[in-house]
Amino acid sequence: MSDVPAVKAALKSQAVETPSWAYGNSGTRFKVFAQPGVPRSPQEKLDDAAQVHTFTGVAPTVALHIPWDTVEDYGALAKYAEERGLKLGAINSNVFQDDDYKLGSVTHPDPAVRRKALDHLLECVDIMDATGSRDLKLWFSDGTNYPGQDDIAARQDRLAEALSAVYERLGEEQRMLLEYKFFEPAFYATDVPDWGTAYAHCLKLGPKAQVCVDTGHHAPGTNIEFIVALLLREKKLGAFDFNSRFYADDDLMVGAADPFQLFRIMYEVVRGGGLTSGVAFMLDQCHNIEPKIPAIIRSVMNVQEATAKALLVDRDALAAAQRGGDVLGANAVLMDAYNTDVRPLLAEVREELGIDPDPMGAYRDSGWAERIVAERVGGRQAGWGA
Repeated sequence: MSDVPAVKAALKSQAVETPSWAYGNSGTRFKVFAQPGVPRSPQEKLDDAAQVHTFTGVAPTVALHIPWDTVEDYGALAKYAEERGLKLGAINSNVFQDDDYKLGSVTHPDPAVRRKALDHLLECVDIMDATGSRDLKLWFSDGTNYPGQDDIAARQDRLAEALSAVYERLGEEQRMLLEYKFFEPAFYATDVPDWGTAYAHCLKLGPKAQVCVDTGHHAPGTNIEFIVALLLREKKLGAFDFNSRFYADDDLMVGAADPFQLFRIMYEVVRGGGLTSGVAFMLDQCHNIEPKIPAIIRSVMNVQEATAKALLVDRDALAAAQRGGDVLGANAVLMDAYNTDVRPLLAEVREELGIDPDPMGAYRDSGWAERIVAERVGGRQAGWGA
């Protein structure tokens, strides 16, 4: 078995970044169900994120989404976060909501629209400078709906040109994380549809450009752990957007659809050194019908449980079985770790961190949910309508 003190140390050092938008109202393209107590400002989102960190001990950073989290003074927002035991994490760009982007943003056939999109991306780097953020996360809805609508190769040229301009603007300690999505909203040809396209662009750009793997952005049956292993091997895995999907990009709580898949992914992360190589473990979720803060706490706990099981894999026994061609024996080693109940271990880790061993129960008993419902009356709730 693995060294339990080392496993505990790894779990204590793990950090999961929560997304500001997950604290707001969200839903499907058909309907957004508003909830009482939802934040009305970036500051209130940080107040809720501080609760998640308080009760899990491993969620110290919060990703922002621009313009959803626009403020006049980003330095002051960073200070507000620091006062609550947090730091501002990845800055997420938005080049998909304006009417100008109907035919694309950085790959649009009109140079004026491309310039507008690029200016926004560069503005996001300026925000990173003010917040002290390391990562700029880029996702493009760009693509085409019909054969012949636009030149596929030319759109890749335009994409490469924009990415290069952003890359040159990055500071020495800053990174670009390129996300991919195999369809929607572009149904014929998406400009960044898969990890290979993202990897190819990042490879040309240089070491500050890395791939972000969103666990919901794959066709059913895709072996995501293979993608993770390869990107780690090439030192091009920069981050995860953790969520869960039953069909396509449902953005549900991570581990909800297939906890065994999450374990397999985390095993490759452990195997490839991803816990200590700067890979960002971020949530990207929309909590449509469930209460926001408990759902995020549960998601963080799901990542912790999968990580704990991955750390418990007897890698010496696994390697011996693999060398000997013992197919069932090797599989049994993995299954032994997966079937281990790690909740007592994680309870010990939390007690050693000085927090309640039951994060969900501790949050429920804290009274925070009732407090924000009573206090956050009036104003405009954060989120998007449908």
